[in-house]
Amino acid sequence: MNDLRHTDDVSRAVAWILFGVLAGLGLDLCAKQILQTYSLVQFVLLRSGIAILIMLAILPRFGGWQALHSEEKLWHVVRSLFAIGAMFGFFYGLKSMPLVAALTLGYTAPLIVTALSALVLGDSVGWRRWSAVTIGFVGVLVMLRPGSGEFTPAAAAVLIASFCYACQAITARKLGGTESTLALSFYVVIGPFVVAGALFDSGTWIQPDMAGWALLAGAALCSVFAWFGFVNGYRAAPPALLAPLEYVALVLGAVAGYLIWDEIPDRFTVLGALIIVGSGLFVVYRGKPAPIVT
Repeated sequence: MNDLRHTDDVSRAVAWILFGVLAGLGLDLCAKQILQTYSLVQFVLLRSGIAILIMLAILPRFGGWQALHSEEKLWHVVRSLFAIGAMFGFFYGLKSMPLVAALTLGYTAPLIVTALSALVLGDSVGWRRWSAVTIGFVGVLVMLRPGSGEFTPAAAAVLIASFCYACQAITARKLGGTESTLALSFYVVIGPFVVAGALFDSGTWIQPDMAGWALLAGAALCSVFAWFGFVNGYRAAPPALLAPLEYVALVLGAVAGYLIWDEIPDRFTVLGALIIVGSGLFVVYRGKPAPIVT
């Protein structure tokens, strides 16, 4: 019976993660289009502000203000700091890089999650999955080719964002037993909103038109859906098992980048992505639960 419950939990967690992945990709597509016109600070400010309003609107369905109560206030501050690094770093890179390149570097996060789940949570990873993590970062080197000029500030920003995102995933797992889904999703938006407000310069403000507001609202809604998906997924099963499923967005993002912006990745990006994805899939294979014996 315990094995059956464990299998049900993993299946539910996988469904939540895939929901989060699709919502996250929707956010990336909206953001890529928005950042061609609006500044990074304006985007983060409006995106975070709209997301806060959406979560406050649905607050009654999750138990009201009590759902935001927490005994782990310091942890939420830490998670919010990681959210600042993740949001500003990734979207800075997304603005300056082709979509598939930014996503490829962004999806080193599952490899970092796998490593951190062993170091921080004590999850069993094993030498084979450690080897896969190492090989995955070889894929990063293949893609960026140090010394070739490809390792730009934008690429560095995305890698930093990946580490920050991985730390958020790990802390969601750590706090999942005591904190509500809404609390884990809500407080990480506050930090980027406050920082963007502090950095805001009215001289750079561009009044959004109807299409701009639609994209901003879509980005905010997708971000809320993504956080609910990721938080519910990572609180239900080990991060080392779930994280590589996020690579689904890498494939869909490559297709979207080609169809929308005519972006064609070079051979080094493709080879690096294949190595990273292959490593992630191996981590999934090694991390799957044992079959049920009846």
